[in-house]
Order: sequence, then structure tokens, then C-alpha cells
Amino acid sequence: MTTLQSVPALGTHPASGSLPSRAETREQLSKATYDLLVIGGGILGISTAWHAAQSGLRVALVDAGDFAGATSSASSKLLHGGLRYLQTGAVKLVAENHFERRAVSRQVAPHLANPLTFYLPVYKGGPHGAAKLGAGVFAYSALSAFGDGVGHLLSPAKAAQDVPELRTDNLKAVAVYGDDQMNDARMALMTVRAAVDAGATVLNHAEVTGLRFTRGRVTGAELKDRTSGDEFGVTARLVLNATGPWVDHLRKMEDPNAAPSIRLSKGAHLVLKRTSPWKAALATPIDKYRITFALPWEDMLLLGTTDEEYEGDPGQVEVTEKDTAQILDEAAFSIRDQQLSRDLITYAFAGLRVLPGGPGDTSKAKRETVVTEGRGGMLSVAGGKWTTFRHIGRTVMKKLEQLPGHPLGEDYEPVSTLPKRLPLPGIANPNAVAHRLLVDGPAPGPRMAADTAKHLATHYGSLSFDIARMANENPELARRIHPDAPEIWAQVAYARDHEWAETADDVLRRRTTLTIRGLATDEIRADVERMLKM
Repeated sequence: MTTLQSVPALGTHPASGSLPSRAETREQLSKATYDLLVIGGGILGISTAWHAAQSGLRVALVDAGDFAGATSSASSKLLHGGLRYLQTGAVKLVAENHFERRAVSRQVAPHLANPLTFYLPVYKGGPHGAAKLGAGVFAYSALSAFGDGVGHLLSPAKAAQDVPELRTDNLKAVAVYGDDQMNDARMALMTVRAAVDAGATVLNHAEVTGLRFTRGRVTGAELKDRTSGDEFGVTARLVLNATGPWVDHLRKMEDPNAAPSIRLSKGAHLVLKRTSPWKAALATPIDKYRITFALPWEDMLLLGTTDEEYEGDPGQVEVTEKDTAQILDEAAFSIRDQQLSRDLITYAFAGLRVLPGGPGDTSKAKRETVVTEGRGGMLSVAGGKWTTFRHIGRTVMKKLEQLPGHPLGEDYEPVSTLPKRLPLPGIANPNAVAHRLLVDGPAPGPRMAADTAKHLATHYGSLSFDIARMANENPELARRIHPDAPEIWAQVAYARDHEWAETADDVLRRRTTLTIRGLATDEIRADVERMLKM
């Protein structure tokens, strides 16, 4: 296994164009007056900061943990129209979701999203019949203008060729449709980069300890840098609370009597090693409303999700034995036992969906965005779904523009005038990038491995060439972090210098795939921490 102990100087020279230091960022945040302070670095806050910065506003974004460190990196990794919404007659919603999905996967971030074929198995005695599901996937594909092909029915024998682990006992037919997939943490990080490129100032691991008030209005926040202990403050004309599951916690800082505005639903997932190739994903109906997914993802298999009300501390959410048993039991409806061995599980994670407050089953609750204005003028926003992250950012900006008294001023571009499909950094055809990485290896040294080239191309796009350059200049950085994963040490140096990585978890869980593969050993963690301090 690669270790860094023998090369203490590895990665000590930050690449050109590196990020400002945390001390420099803290000083910048404390000295300036911002138009908008966004508290919360999940995708909702990140997208709003990106759009606000594009509008010409002076924007600051802070998060108590890492960017996308909670729910935004604990999703089902899908960009999708929402097939189940057709059940409730939400045709317009599905069409809007498809529009956003296709914009992101084709024009905004084709380097970070990839098309995925879904098989929806129809078993004898199941909750839905073949004719109904066949009509459903046809309508679903029609709402996407047949951009992913025409939804149709497939024979069980053909489906089993593409997914050898598919259970074929009592399998009557398989409905086929198309959606897209992503690595949610990487998509969020690239959106942070886009916000910074547009002028935003950002800082992760910076916890809000209190709010600033001027004549009863919220005009900023007091913060503590969790990495150094330094305390500082940020002044802003308007504060946006985008803290997801913690949104009511911050609202109580503004008004101790604020009533709860949301409720939480826990979604757990398992990651397993694959026992055979999967050329399609499975979306298996569990009952009339719920579907369980089995998704080929990052050379692994992702299973989930659960949906149950959660009332504990959002910071303590975890996958329980009950969750694991439920996910495996539900997966067994359509997957053979050998693929569901507990020995194959490499990682488990859980996230919290933020839903509008009120009674009823969380699995049937609408995934809508909740916007509330507090007594001190702080705007709180929560909810929504990953697929529509750009739309949510625009929607929040429109809301900010319409606030009485125009707290943002009027000297900025309305969000309606912004480019509709501005791409994220690194946009490129990933196949072309991978080809270049393989062809352009260092002349005297070994060429980059094909799996590493593909991994870089589909997680960084054209920014992969910066990582390849670092590896070419220092052969130690070209070495794999773990022999069973495609990542190389240059990615750790890059995460430190260009992607705000401060902890081993930042690198191993969200900027690479080592943790989800079950390969983040104590030795690797120690070596990553050593590099982060260089």
C-alpha cells in the first residue's frame, strides 16, 4: 500500500491559483459588508450563493461542517424526473423535473452526470400490473420528449442478461425508462467552485454561534472556526438560513418563540461490492407508493432507501440494524441472495429529507421548498430535491428580490436576466478527457491507468488535467491511494489546495470514493491528514 511517510515533502508546494488561507478568508469575511450571507453549505445554500454572485451581489457562504457534508452527500445520487409522482397526477412537476435533469446532465454538468437505464420489474402478485407500468414508463419518457428513448416493456430473459443478479422467479415483465446519475458530493463541490468563480467568499467548518442584530433586524452572524478555534463575525444586509435539518435551530436564534416549520424523514442507504456487472439499475415497487433502488454506482452497488420520520439530533443520524435489515429485505424482492450478503457491505449512510411541517406519512409528503421570513428579517429556506437545485437557487433569489424594502438594494442583475444554462467548472466530454489523459502521460514514466483516467474525467472534467500535471511533476503523487481504488495522491493535494478539504473525512468521504468503497484504512487516514497539514 502507498504511504507518504517515506516522502515527507510530498505535496508541500501548493499549485498556482491555490485558495486563500483560512486566516485570509476569515479576515475578508470579518472586514467586508456583504449583501447576502448564506448560512448552510448544502446544495440549496450553494445554489443560491452561486446565483446571487452571478447577479453581482457580494455574497458570503459559511457552513458549520464541510460543504455538502450532511444531507447533500447522502442522497440516492439521482437526477430524475420522479416516476412515482405520476401516481399522484403531478404531470407538470415531472415535466419540470425532466427539464432540469436534462439541462444539468446535457449542458450544465455533462462531466459529472451520466445517463442510467432503469428496469422496473413486474412480479406476479406485485403492487402494479405490467400494462399499468408499461403505460407509466411510456408517459414518463414522453414528458422528457423521448430524449432518453421510449419507455417500454422488456422480456425477463433480456433483462437478466443486463442484470445477472435479477430474480426471475414469477417475473412477468420488466418496464424500462431512463434517468441520470451523479456523485452528489462532487456536483456540490463544483457548484461551490462556480459560486467562487462568480465572486462569492466561502468558508466551511465555520459554525454560527449567534446572530448579529441592528435595530431588531438580523444583520449578520458570529462564527467560530472549528479548525482553529478563532472567533469572528460577518456583517450582511440580508441573512439566508439554508441549514437544512438545522433550519429551525437557527430560526430560534432569531426568535426563541419561533414555531417549528419542518419535519424530518430519514433515508438510509447501503453500498455493496458487486458480484457481477450491472448494465442497468433496478427500481422495484415495494407497495403502491414506495420504490426501492439498486443502482450501479462508482463500480459498487447502492441500495435504498428508507423513509421514516426522524425526531433526534440531525447531527447524530445514522444507519441502524433495523435500516440495514429493511434495505436488504426490500432488495430481496428483485435481487438474488448472493448479491445481498452482508459481507459485501462496504459502507452505510443516512440523510435527512426536510419536509413541510404537518401531519401524515412522510413517504407521501410533497418534496417542496419551504420559505419562511422571521421576525428579524432572516429568510429561512429548506427542502426541495437535488434534481432541481438550479431551479431552487433561482426561486430563492426571486423571493429575495421581491422582499419589501429591497434589503439587497437594486444595483444588481435580476436572476431572470442571468444565463439559463451556465455550465459548472470543468465542463467537457468525459470520454474525450479520459482519452487525453491516457495519451498525454509523462514521456519517461508509466502511463496513467485506464480506470484512473476514467475516474478523473467523470469527477473533475477538464480540471483533471491540473491533477495530471501535478502527478507528472511529482511521480509520488501519481501513485494510487489504495490498490483497489482508482484515486491517486494528486487528488488529495488538489483537494487541499483547490477544494477546501480540511479533514480526512472531507477527502476520503466527499472528494474521493475511498470511504464508500470501504478502503479508508487507519493508515490511509493518517497519511491524508499528514498531507493536509503540509
